[in-house]
Amino acid sequence: MQDKNRNQDPLHGITLKAIVTQLLEYYGWEKLGDQVDIKCFKNDPSINSSLKFLRKTPWARKKVEQLYLKMKWLSDNKIGTAEQ
Repeated sequence: MQDKNRNQDPLHGITLKAIVTQLLEYYGWEKLGDQVDIKCFKNDPSINSSLKFLRKTPWARKKVEQLYLKMKWLSDNKIGTAEQ
């Protein structure tokens, strides 16, 4: 039986900065921009500009969070690599 008090959100406790940093390490800016088509990943990208945009743009943040969960699942299950 699962603890009912335990948070079921897979992103609980993970900062947006940690998410973007891990995605950047896994994909690099170019492939990250291909995965999530937003200007801050394609034109003169930086962590700070990306965080600023994602914090005020819910639809883009959701896409980034979904990509992070996919990346974590692939990494945890040893499926795929950043070179794909």
